[in-house]
Amino acid sequence: MTTVENDAEVIVVGAGPGGSATAYHLARHGVRVLLLEKTEFPREKVCGDGLTPRAVRQLIRMGVDTSTEAGWLRNRGLRVIGGGVRLELDWPDLASFPNYGLVRTRLDFDELLAQRAVAAGAKLRTSVNVIGPVLDGDGRVVGVEAEVGPEKEPATFRAPLVVAADGVSGRLPLALGLAKREDRPIGVAVRRYYRCEAKHDDDYLESWLELRSKGSDALLPGYGWIFGLGDGRVNVGLGVLNSSSAFGKTNYRRLLTDWLANTPEEWGMTDETNAEGPILGAALPMGFNRVPHYTRGVLLVGDSGGMVNPFNGEGIAYAMESGELAAEIAVQALARPAGAERERALMAYPTELKARFGGYYRLGGVFVKLIGRPEVMRAATKYGMPHPTLMRFVLKLLANLTDPRGGDAMDRVINAMSKAAPAV
Repeated sequence: MTTVENDAEVIVVGAGPGGSATAYHLARHGVRVLLLEKTEFPREKVCGDGLTPRAVRQLIRMGVDTSTEAGWLRNRGLRVIGGGVRLELDWPDLASFPNYGLVRTRLDFDELLAQRAVAAGAKLRTSVNVIGPVLDGDGRVVGVEAEVGPEKEPATFRAPLVVAADGVSGRLPLALGLAKREDRPIGVAVRRYYRCEAKHDDDYLESWLELRSKGSDALLPGYGWIFGLGDGRVNVGLGVLNSSSAFGKTNYRRLLTDWLANTPEEWGMTDETNAEGPILGAALPMGFNRVPHYTRGVLLVGDSGGMVNPFNGEGIAYAMESGELAAEIAVQALARPAGAERERALMAYPTELKARFGGYYRLGGVFVKLIGRPEVMRAATKYGMPHPTLMRFVLKLLANLTDPRGGDAMDRVINAMSKAAPAV
């Protein structure tokens, strides 16, 4: 019998927020981790660049310095614009989450997290494009096949466990036959950077519930955002959900420029000279739209497992949370002998994910269907926006910010709704 030497105890595919969080927490527990990234840092990603307190908590758990001196722009909450109302909602004061959000571009955010993983002991290799799994005689994944460097030299990396954190494309899960579920919500988002001195250092993330083009009262599909970056620029974008009749039938880039033509002239978001870079787009895989989250030696993390929040399009927090959970489960599994005992430990991963987010994502799926109907969205903004108490409840629900124990009445209602809803 030939013994194959493993390159690591766990291979993590993809050094985005989910992959780097996984690698960090594994390495912190003394596990030999190989983190494989197909690009070179720094590299750009299509994202709103805004982080809610849920994501901030995960950064703190990784030992990241979130001070303004370290290059972060803090925000106090969310400014919501719709129904003729402009409402500023501060992030709630909770025991479980900090009371501030952050903004930072993905250009260096991902590299910062990858370096945290390296500092904890993970081995990072860039320009390694994973193209498929290595299977043993029982069909279990025991490594990955990859192309390395610009010459795309073939390489094989082996480990008893693999984490797929390869994003919305999910090439590794797809190679295992794990396709996206069409009955789960999905969105499309486009964004662009603009020079905008008027809004670049905003204290609030700004969300537009109603979009209109210049000179028209007709509503455009989708929702928009303007997030200041603190460096003279803003990240401006919009998202459209698959519950909208416009999904897949709209020129999203044209939609963005039509909306921005209706913003105040002094913001400077209508002039091509203020734009920095092209309009870029990406899919938002929501509500566990790829399952199972564990199969045959592979755990799915973040976008790879469709973990974007259907309520608000947030993906980074859930990528990092699922990465930490996957690491905890993997540590316990690796302490057991290979076989039935280890599998029993690994099956706790999808079970715990479902317990944490399944009911909440089910509610999110209902929410997506409702707001995809223009008449429902109009009524919600018209009658909901003028009531600050109701909107504070909505903010907690949409951002998934509650204390699980000892919270206020809003927390208890939201937690009860999530528990009562059947898990997706």
